[in-house]
Amino acid sequence: QVQLVESGGGLGQPGGSVRRFCAVPGSIFSFNAMAWHRQAPGKQRELVASNSRSGTRNYEDSVKGGFTINGDNAKKLVDLRMNSLKPEDTAIYYCNVVHYPTGVNFWGQGTQVTVSS
Repeated sequence: QVQLVESGGGLGQPGGSVRRFCAVPGSIFSFNAMAWHRQAPGKQRELVASNSRSGTRNYEDSVKGGFTINGDNAKKLVDLRMNSLKPEDTAIYYCNVVHYPTGVNFWGQGTQVTVSS
């Protein structure tokens, strides 16, 4: 299956910032939503932030005020700006888009983000 292409930083300090980028390949033309998920050791994958087709943004409670998602449907790019990092933000982060109109999910390869002093 087609995989999204992730890039960006992977190491940050408590209180610092990391930015993650995701590019959607040309074979995926339209999507309902763009999002970032994460999975910490021993925990289930969780939705961190989403950007709907209409522009509505939603965030997991623990990252509100610190993380910002920016999705550009025309450029097929989505990034996640992670400010005010905490050690508990350490996880593997995954980019995700939901294809329109099929609803099929596409994923990036996942990248470790570590917050440590």
